[in-house]
Amino acid sequence: MPPYLIQLLSFCLGLAAVAVSWSISYLAAARGNRTLILILSGMVVSALFGAFVSIVKYTADPFSQLPEITFWLMGGLSDAGIGKLSASVIPFSLSLIALLAIRWKINVLSLGEEEAAALGVNVRLVRAVVVCCATMLTALAVSIAGQVGWVGLVVPHIARMLTGPNYRTLLPVSAVTGAIFLLLVDDAARNLIAVEIPLGILTAVIGAPVFILLLLRGKRGWL
Repeated sequence: MPPYLIQLLSFCLGLAAVAVSWSISYLAAARGNRTLILILSGMVVSALFGAFVSIVKYTADPFSQLPEITFWLMGGLSDAGIGKLSASVIPFSLSLIALLAIRWKINVLSLGEEEAAALGVNVRLVRAVVVCCATMLTALAVSIAGQVGWVGLVVPHIARMLTGPNYRTLLPVSAVTGAIFLLLVDDAARNLIAVEIPLGILTAVIGAPVFILLLLRGKRGWL
């Protein structure tokens, strides 16, 4: 399958997962905390899509297809060739430029929907652009490197500690910090032992303790 078709399919399915999660939280918002319901909805949708992946693994050829699927699920940059990278340049650039162009509006959104609307921000449009661009960037990364988790959870917190909550600096610093972090972890994965460690394993081993530390520091008011 051509790289651009894989990326398009990843984007469409990712957008579908976001839409289903948001729809569930919207329908159930009157019964409780909307943020909590959105998180729980995301967990349910993630489990559902995980079941679909398990079906694909179960029906795959155990000698040729299954090892490739398993390796992709663990993540890595060893298969990130020039073909995949060149196919992602245009959508990646457009999505990143769009987010950088409206990053000051994201600051306004952090004040709340009513305050943002009073200040002249089209809340629905900005939210839709942010969701679509973030989904596109995530789909591109996953289609190229597989499931490399924890980067999106840990790196923004580290960038916030360095720059503060202003998205005018936080967004570009997060992008650069995430790239540097991923390259450092990839170097470690290739050089720690004789066999290359899948990238997703190392990011989970590093990211989970760091995220727990950030939660503890946030609870104690250290951040």
